Amino acid sequence: MKSELEITYMQKPEKFTDKELERLSSAFTLSDMEIFIFPELMYSLVIANIMSPQIWEWRNEAWFKDIEKKSFNYKINRIKQYIMDHYVFNLDLDTWGLTRKDKEIARFKDFIDMDALQQSNALFGYEGDKYYFSIDIRKHFGLDKYTSDVIPYWKTETVEAMTAFRLKENYTTGAGECVSLSALYAAALFIVGKIPLEKIFLIATPLHSQNFIAEGEGLFTNNRRIVTKKMWYNGTELSDKARRAMEKEKVTIVSHISGHIHTYYPEASINLETYHTFRQSLLQFLKADFSFEVFYNYIRTRPEFWDCFQYQYEINGKTYFIDLKTIFNYEHSSKNSLVGTSRKALFDDMDARYFHLSANDDKLLLNHWERFLDANPNLEFEKKQHYFEENILKRKCTKMDDLFVGFYDFIHTEPRLPDDTHKKAIPTTYLSIDGTQSREDIIALVEKEAANNELAYLSLYTYRDMRKIDWQPYVKSAIERSPVSLEAMRGKDLNEIYRILEQMPNESVYDAFRLAQPDEVWNYQTGDGIEKAFVLANAAKNLFAHKDIQIDIRADKACVTVEKQVYHFVSLKSLEKHIEIG
Repeated sequence: MKSELEITYMQKPEKFTDKELERLSSAFTLSDMEIFIFPELMYSLVIANIMSPQIWEWRNEAWFKDIEKKSFNYKINRIKQYIMDHYVFNLDLDTWGLTRKDKEIARFKDFIDMDALQQSNALFGYEGDKYYFSIDIRKHFGLDKYTSDVIPYWKTETVEAMTAFRLKENYTTGAGECVSLSALYAAALFIVGKIPLEKIFLIATPLHSQNFIAEGEGLFTNNRRIVTKKMWYNGTELSDKARRAMEKEKVTIVSHISGHIHTYYPEASINLETYHTFRQSLLQFLKADFSFEVFYNYIRTRPEFWDCFQYQYEINGKTYFIDLKTIFNYEHSSKNSLVGTSRKALFDDMDARYFHLSANDDKLLLNHWERFLDANPNLEFEKKQHYFEENILKRKCTKMDDLFVGFYDFIHTEPRLPDDTHKKAIPTTYLSIDGTQSREDIIALVEKEAANNELAYLSLYTYRDMRKIDWQPYVKSAIERSPVSLEAMRGKDLNEIYRILEQMPNESVYDAFRLAQPDEVWNYQTGDGIEKAFVLANAAKNLFAHKDIQIDIRADKACVTVEKQVYHFVSLKSLEKHIEIG
């Protein structure tokens, strides 16, 4: 009879159905596909990062001294700069390896139909933003050297895995992909900035993930950067990239501390009143007034219109005319701008040869637009448009026929959010985490509520405290979804793999009783003995097809037995478990 410490891989306890085991094991790998299928995992990563000691340590950094006394904007910008300094965006094919379409389709066939999956993921056929489709999505991601059935195993990283990138060759800082950065930002805003979780919404589209913070005018966190409402309409390349997902793609998931809503599932666990408030806040953010500054920024994004404009400017009592194209070219390499208080500085920097004494009759005078718009700030868009069409555009620059069509789209984005009209509301208990609680308080709350709160329950698995969760989902993910370490070990025998693992530092990237996955161990070339044991067991199972593999974890050691051959590793985790992998 097996002891209570024993677990046999793939012999599920009665409490785990096949579907539940698939879901819980996904909490360890958190691939983009898994989060799409199991959207409830998205916020569990945020909670796991909040439970982690790493972001709480940021509070002790001199960079954040007295931050609790500062304004919202100060907090946001301070956190943004810290993240930019310590993490880079990473989306390569080597970090988490490759899988195959047919394998993933078979895995998820009982959860969602193929048509829905194709609409969610570029690698399964999604076209979405024509920008990505036109450059060939597979070539864009470096997949063109593989068959069309091969797709990347992009996994979302915990804060530990993100920070550990600094241990990888060619990295000097942490790193992570867009969902990882979203979850990192959400946790950092809460822990360091004390921004309530109720104000933080994670937004996923098929090709991107970003956060919307419903505070004041609102703002987006976009990969490592932030985008305020003013920045959203500034016409720069950065804001253009930030806008693309909202303008071109369907939002598949909105995730929040109160729950989530998903485009393709008929149920929604998010508090619907909260969702409506979020929608209204987002819609206000995505609309701007027809002001001169916003119009000017729009023209910056449309080079085909640049030759249509000139600007009149006085220097020492003389009137000069400057081509708009020249102004934009100077702005590109300057901190100064035509709009705002730095106009004089911008013109002072310009070469005198660009100032013309005579107006170009083929160009519109931008000053007319500025005077009218500044004098009529409250006039409706249509009336402003009518004035310019009747009094300005009729006479010159006929190629601007679509000027206002594009401009209306620029100041008015209609996001394609999940429609809650016919969603069945799922009653959920609220996980009451607030800024007054310590890390220890939050961990205790999550553990207490796990029996009744799905987010708390899933967060324990994403957090990976092996004392508090069943090991079977961890084992399943470790043995079935660790392609990087397998590829690196291919061609080596078990004894050679054992020697390599023995030479690695015996230090886990996860604290206390938490465990890394085999590919995390291999990527960062460090690991506790238990983690190394799973790397070796993974090789024995998948490279050599051994059927009799046992892992015995006792106090300060982990032993892997493969066909009566025993491999010993030192462990500092103080865990106990017996695992059989058949």
